[in-house]
Amino acid sequence: MRFDVYTPLLLALLLPAVSPVIGRRVAPALAARVLVSAAVLTAAATTWSLVLLATALLGDAPPVVREAREDGHRIADPVPEVIGVAACLALAVVAWRVHRALRTERSTRRALRRLCEGQPADTELIVAASAVPQAFAIPGRPGRILVTSAMLCALEPAERRVLLAHERAHLTDRHGLLVTAATLAAAANPLLTPVRDAVAFLVERGADERAADAVGDRAATARALARAALTAGRVWPTCTLNFTDRAVTRRIAALQTAPPPRMLSAAAAVLALGALPALLAADATGDLYGLLASVLT
Repeated sequence: MRFDVYTPLLLALLLPAVSPVIGRRVAPALAARVLVSAAVLTAAATTWSLVLLATALLGDAPPVVREAREDGHRIADPVPEVIGVAACLALAVVAWRVHRALRTERSTRRALRRLCEGQPADTELIVAASAVPQAFAIPGRPGRILVTSAMLCALEPAERRVLLAHERAHLTDRHGLLVTAATLAAAANPLLTPVRDAVAFLVERGADERAADAVGDRAATARALARAALTAGRVWPTCTLNFTDRAVTRRIAALQTAPPPRMLSAAAAVLALGALPALLAADATGDLYGLLASVLT
């Protein structure tokens, strides 16, 4: 308990450090899923560690102290009281951050669903008359692709196929769920914010690779991406699945090279890094349970 409960908090520093390396060396679709899984495990473990630290204050509760003294038990102090109080405050912050992230996510999804109102159920593509060149995927059942008329007019027919293949990849690969999970993990543990950013980039890279496979031409995909980026007047921050983003130059450069390998061994190492905090938190839980049981029985 004395050491295991703190270790997940320290291991949370390692995942942001390795995420850029994984993003560069592992196929983006696999890297995104691995990083999201590790981030969710790490966020859950660190949050549970805070719960354990706060629960340790139960040993100082007057009824527990009185009962232990009556039974002649010695009360061990698993953590200093100041750390337990700090853990309680940190849990309150975590709850507020996660609630805010969920509220933002619900608001964004409601706004996106409103864009689909009145459209036939079997319509995948929605073309909006707008002078702002924009394209993004709208997750749901069914998923939709919204493209403005300005974006379509700016692209050649072959480039339009790339754009639609890119956005369709977001829907079929459920990138919206990956980004949401990474966002909630970062809300629960701010140390994981770089991982969330890496996942947001990797889902775009994954969609780029799927689009390149669909059209059979990586160079044409890079040209379409470049033209869409130059055409777009601005990026909408509320739409996380935009066809264009601030890292577009990195995506274009990646399309001009061979696709990265899957590197399953590296992916497995990252998953292990995410599972380790969870295992240590579970061990700390057993230690605390044994400690409280010895006092209360």
